[in-house]
Amino acid sequence: MGDQRYDVIIVGAGNAALSAALSAREQVERVLVLEKAPPHERGGNSYFTGGGFRFAHEGLQDVRRDVLVDLSQAEVDLIDMPAYPPEKFYEDLMSVTDHQSEEDLARILINNSHDTVAWLRRYRVRWILMFNRQSHLVNGRHHFYGGLNIEASGGGAGLVTALFAAAEKANIEIRYETAPRRLIQDRRGSVVGVEARDPDGLYEISAKAVVLACGGFESNPEWRARYLGADWDLCRVRGTRHNTGDGIRLALEIGAESYGNWSSCHAVAWDISAPPFGDRAVGDGFQKHSYTLGIVVNLDGQRFLDEGANFRTYTYAKYGREIMKQPRRTAVQIFDSKTTPMLRDEYRIRQVTKMEADTIEGLAEQLEIDPIALAQTVTEFNAACQPAEFNPGILDGKRTLGVIPPKSNWALPIDSPPYVAFVTTCGITFTFGGLHINARGEVQDTTDRSIPGLYAAGELVGGLFYGNYPGGSGLMAGAVFGRISGREAGRHAKA
Repeated sequence: MGDQRYDVIIVGAGNAALSAALSAREQVERVLVLEKAPPHERGGNSYFTGGGFRFAHEGLQDVRRDVLVDLSQAEVDLIDMPAYPPEKFYEDLMSVTDHQSEEDLARILINNSHDTVAWLRRYRVRWILMFNRQSHLVNGRHHFYGGLNIEASGGGAGLVTALFAAAEKANIEIRYETAPRRLIQDRRGSVVGVEARDPDGLYEISAKAVVLACGGFESNPEWRARYLGADWDLCRVRGTRHNTGDGIRLALEIGAESYGNWSSCHAVAWDISAPPFGDRAVGDGFQKHSYTLGIVVNLDGQRFLDEGANFRTYTYAKYGREIMKQPRRTAVQIFDSKTTPMLRDEYRIRQVTKMEADTIEGLAEQLEIDPIALAQTVTEFNAACQPAEFNPGILDGKRTLGVIPPKSNWALPIDSPPYVAFVTTCGITFTFGGLHINARGEVQDTTDRSIPGLYAAGELVGGLFYGNYPGGSGLMAGAVFGRISGREAGRHAKA
């Protein structure tokens, strides 16, 4: 295998890992990335995302300065984008996690978010506005909402393509089909390398520091059942099949502290026809996130959640768990002709599971739901919708009254045929439990001491998300803590 001595080894090859690799390369010469997947499956979960990043900013002109640098004035003149200052980001993160998010980690994420997005731009990640996902056209103007406004050009696939190009330009070595088996320590307990396995067998690689950034355990059905609960071994996985908790296991085996919300995860409404793992051709197109514009029922024809509790960016990551509780882990989203034209692009993919009828009873028959039960649910919902102006770009307060669960915003009667239904199940994105790190990205042991030479970033870091998360903060956290951990690993290697 030639020279097996490196300054820094990065385990993983998604957004967090490649951010760590680029950051480490700014400090040292010899950086190695170990990617468990073959080349045609590279990129981890990041490849399957929409590429959205949530970051703090003071409005469109601030973003235009160092992120959306090629935005034209004609576009600017048609855009309403509220400022998203750090305190609002903090308030949103704490609100959706029931104030469980670890404050120091949260502040690091938020305070470094804008600068990190600009840093990625310098590595040729091109940012664009999320016109089709996070804005509504109202009176000829694009109203952005929910604190999430930009995405990498080309989505998750475009993001990782740009990062791989940057890594290759920086002469960062990448080894594919190479999985970590154990961390190597010296007599002082410092991590000084990795034992890896490739198609030719086991071998050891020496390094002065190691960064673990290879995802959570969402693709490990045994761990899902153990930590998330009954039937979680049966859910669909939105992303890569390779995120089986390897990095977490490696660190725990040498005394790292488990941390965060191990019994919860990011889980969404996912098309019931989707395969067991992510489809690289479809990407995140199996998601179904326009439920705020309609109603959601189970196979008994009953509503079971508040579709309008908040913008979808604050509810979609927890509603997958609600679907898991329903009969056959299935939920049906129903819309009428008033809102069907407003549905996100993912509702128009060729692989969609869709039914259409001119009556609710006819729709129910296609769905194999009791027509009387579904018709009653829709009739009761329609009668409960209160008069108010409908505006999908704001929390409009157009709510129901007298039905349980309520719909708190955007409550339009389902009364204009044709009626359209989309059948979904639960798709898990990533798990929230993981390793404990400090402000320098150093992995902590069970006595709250840093394990020398060991760093972590991305989805295997615990402590940020509990039960839910604000959309776009996962990729942002991966980049922020990837940048920090890579930089600190590089500095450790130079010491």
